[in-house]
Amino acid sequence: MKTNKTILKVIATLLFLFITTSNIFAEEENGAADKKRVSLEYEIDPYYSSIDLFISLTDKPISDVGEKEEVEIYKDLLYSSHIPQFLLFEASVNPLPSLGVYLKDRNLDTYNRGEISPNFNLIKAMTAGFEEPHALSVFFGNVVNFATPGEDRLYGNKGYMGYLFSMGNYHIKDNVLINDNWYEIEWKIKGDRKTPTSRLNWSFRIGGKLHENTEIRNILYFSIRRSRIDYEASPAAILRNSGFEYTADVSTKNYDVMRHYFFVDKKWPWKRIGTAFSIAVGFVWESDQKYSGSLKEKEKRDDFQFILRPNISF
Repeated sequence: MKTNKTILKVIATLLFLFITTSNIFAEEENGAADKKRVSLEYEIDPYYSSIDLFISLTDKPISDVGEKEEVEIYKDLLYSSHIPQFLLFEASVNPLPSLGVYLKDRNLDTYNRGEISPNFNLIKAMTAGFEEPHALSVFFGNVVNFATPGEDRLYGNKGYMGYLFSMGNYHIKDNVLINDNWYEIEWKIKGDRKTPTSRLNWSFRIGGKLHENTEIRNILYFSIRRSRIDYEASPAAILRNSGFEYTADVSTKNYDVMRHYFFVDKKWPWKRIGTAFSIAVGFVWESDQKYSGSLKEKEKRDDFQFILRPNISF
């Protein structure tokens, strides 16, 4: 396995983006107006962490729409999404799923200690649902700030609508890395709205994913996600501190369903430090036709995997 080399490549990519962007901001002759056209942000999460470079394709910086209604914001984005005004480069890594791969490859004893029963491994349940350890992405579309003019900027707190192209060189199956150059293209609408008392994020996306490894089926997919944290609500409040995600994959060959991915979560916010602890439960169902050749299970049956995913949101 090339786990260590893969991790080093991801780290090198993140450092390259950081250094490149730092040099951009260091060019004082560009003026304050030009600086607003380029920005660097990052997201840290145990399951998905990224560093993003925003570049405006026009003379205008990212607009503030904090006072607009949510429906009105996305109506404006939808009408203008066919003319991309922003370019975004992203390098992302899935830390805990990558750790699951590492443990199974390099520390099998620790991985096997997670086996609660013959059909349930805790480490696998905590990392199920992620099919790649990392990715490089390019987004073309429109971006808005949810903050109102004069309001303190929070990382994230943006809305997106446009087209995303992603690629990577590995696929994850049962916590094992498989060599696979894959390419993904999607149209998406995404929001991450933050206030001092709440956080609401959501996404809707449709797209397709192609694999150079012929033993992995090419797919089309549909996905929807929504998550809410309310620091003012009672810890027992379910709807105001919860989330869900659902993704369905179908084969590009015959449109048979290849995968269902679904979970719901409950959050317990901690207002004093601005974080929330959550537990997600769900499942991943995969058709026995998703893989072929050496990747296909000997027993011709569909695969069902429970999800049990603790997390901390900042």
